[in-house]
Amino acid sequence: MRTALVTGVAGQDGVYLARSLRAAGTAVVGTVAPGFAAAEPRRVYLAGVELRELDVRDGAALEALVAEVLPDEVYNLAALSSVGRSWEEPELTAATNAAPVERLVAALLRLRAERGHDARLFQASSAEVHGSASDSPYARAKAAADEVVRQARAEHDLFAVCGVLHNHESPLRSPRFVTRKITLSAAEIALGRRDTVSLGNLDVHRDWGFAGEYVEAMRLQLAHDEPLDLPLGTGRVHSLQDLLEQAFAAAGLGEPGDRVVQDAALLRPSDTSVFVADPEPAAAAIGWRAQVGFEALVEHMVAVDLERLRSGVPEAVDYLLPAGIRA
Repeated sequence: MRTALVTGVAGQDGVYLARSLRAAGTAVVGTVAPGFAAAEPRRVYLAGVELRELDVRDGAALEALVAEVLPDEVYNLAALSSVGRSWEEPELTAATNAAPVERLVAALLRLRAERGHDARLFQASSAEVHGSASDSPYARAKAAADEVVRQARAEHDLFAVCGVLHNHESPLRSPRFVTRKITLSAAEIALGRRDTVSLGNLDVHRDWGFAGEYVEAMRLQLAHDEPLDLPLGTGRVHSLQDLLEQAFAAAGLGEPGDRVVQDAALLRPSDTSVFVADPEPAAAAIGWRAQVGFEALVEHMVAVDLERLRSGVPEAVDYLLPAGIRA
């Protein structure tokens, strides 16, 4: 049985990836933040995953875990993933998003040199690295991590790749992100639990896809014959205004109108107005294209938020996949 080490396994991508790997018969060891309680609702998604508490900023502990687990594949998904928060905590962002990649590469090279064990590394990169707002602490940290991966590949022949991820969402996205903030707010307004939602710039355009599909691309990248960095996205772009309108419609609310309050405090110091992926490299190299459309994604997120509010159940396996998609 192959073994995969997944950092940040309790995050959105970690959950979907771990479940996909387990379904394929791969043993999964996943890191969670210290203090991940036995009663944590997200455990419902991680049956069969061996959970290890680890702060990825603890480089020695990270290297020791790699040596112990002896993984065939490593997926580095642990990150401070909010661009907005990175402006508030730039040092934490660098320590979480960049430095651990150096330690992972060092650990994998040591495994090969000392024990003859070759493992492959997937690094979750971001389209933010290539945008006009690439001076954000988040983008700088991701760019530094990408460079570590490229150097390991070029100088040490390590099978290491970057998946350049465009925006990918699901009901597991934190409400700190504007996409989930919108779907949750639409559900709350529909149920009479709030009246308005405060938002910043609605004119940003993004390539939004379903996270559950993107993890399949990660697996395909590591299974490919040669290590390739690939952009991962749908190739279709929508504005945040489009997402807002779609969410309100899905909640049965009609036009957002005066239910939206513009808040200048929610504007980022800098932002790229348009991000859209070129889907052709991934289609040509690994045969992957996103299938879940924008409307279906937003409708699914709203439907799950409505169910959460009505039932009081924060997490359930039934929440993971849009209608018509099977596990």
